[in-house]
Amino acid sequence: MGKRYFGTDGIRGRVGERPITAEFMLKLGWAVGRALQSKGFNRIVIGKDTRISGYMFESALEAGLSAAGVNIALLGPMPTPAIAYLTRTLRACAGIVVSASHNPYYDNGIKFFSRDGQKLPDDTEERIEDLLERPFETVGPDALGKAERIVDAAGRYIEFCKSTVPSWTSFSSLKIVLDCAHGATYHIAPSVFGEMGASVIPISVSPDGLNINQDCGSTKPENLRETVLQQGADLGIAFDGDGDRVIMVDHRGDILDGDELMFIIARDRLRTGSRFNAVVGTLMTNLGLEIALRALGLDLHRAKVGDRYVMERLLAEKLILGGENSGHIICLDRTSTGDGIISALQVVTAMLQSGKSLHDLKAGMTKYPQVLINVSVTGEVDLQRPPIQDAIKAMESQLGEHGRVLLRSSGTEPVVRVMVEGPDAGAVERQARELAGVVRETLSA
Repeated sequence: MGKRYFGTDGIRGRVGERPITAEFMLKLGWAVGRALQSKGFNRIVIGKDTRISGYMFESALEAGLSAAGVNIALLGPMPTPAIAYLTRTLRACAGIVVSASHNPYYDNGIKFFSRDGQKLPDDTEERIEDLLERPFETVGPDALGKAERIVDAAGRYIEFCKSTVPSWTSFSSLKIVLDCAHGATYHIAPSVFGEMGASVIPISVSPDGLNINQDCGSTKPENLRETVLQQGADLGIAFDGDGDRVIMVDHRGDILDGDELMFIIARDRLRTGSRFNAVVGTLMTNLGLEIALRALGLDLHRAKVGDRYVMERLLAEKLILGGENSGHIICLDRTSTGDGIISALQVVTAMLQSGKSLHDLKAGMTKYPQVLINVSVTGEVDLQRPPIQDAIKAMESQLGEHGRVLLRSSGTEPVVRVMVEGPDAGAVERQARELAGVVRETLSA
């Protein structure tokens, strides 16, 4: 059976609409406490991003956990990967993040980390959902959980981030613009890069609870691009609201997505002697990355879309680097989850040690034009119908080894995603529209 509340990245939705309500979060905290506490591990950490509803949900979760007899460590506003790190170092039985990542302020959600700082396995999520259907029972008054605030949480994480690059590395020659999306990195990223020696120009670092991700951050890097050019900066770095994604801008204003950043990190890892034979991407990873990696002697392994599936593939194949073009990059040789700040540190270090600009570093990879069209659908979707499959085969024959065609049903909305990728932007645009038309006509019939 499918899970009722959990998606590929926790539980998410609009604030005030079930399950994103204070009432549900109270019960969720209790269920998580019941499911995850174990002998010797009776503390759960809670962190959040900067959206206004975080206050409400943090309190509700705290009450539910206490009712289950679990102690709580409150971290306050912290990037999602910081909660993963502190879950491990504080020897907690789990970590909870109150965040809707790159979504607007009126959405919120809950993410979870296991004791080792990774996503919860499916059977644990199913156990939590089972407990949500049971009556709420409070432990005895003498067994209630206690709460404490970890006042040095930010400092602990800042030092950890800096430890992921060689201790002799200095960014003193660089002017860097940081766009923190008015989110959870607003008080972390400027300190990390400033303490590394960089001249830091911070933007979008004034959260008011409502402006998180608003016309800023990794999903909207235009303001970052303009600031880099205006300030004559060496590069710009944009995070999303909870800090697990990163997009960068070079000194000429060109935007680098997650695929290009993974290429730079992979090539630098090979230069420093890391032993690995593949990088994990997704079905949406640009063909240009696959070709560039092949030139380095590396394979690209494609997982389903979603950082959860990238992580599963990394662990199964004992690899160290993977991610998505959205900027969610996982450096498993540095940390246990996708981390925007740590990924950016790896790229900047590669710049300094190579003596090249960010613009020159990305030159080893050429992105292929990629067009994505969403086709609205209703009812059951059968993408195996002959007209659709015939159109795909014909298009793949035209593209040969120099392009890709991908159709997939969205897991979050009633659409079929039609993607065509190839060397000629105009041809790709025409082919994508043609295939989207076939899909629309066939499914409506």
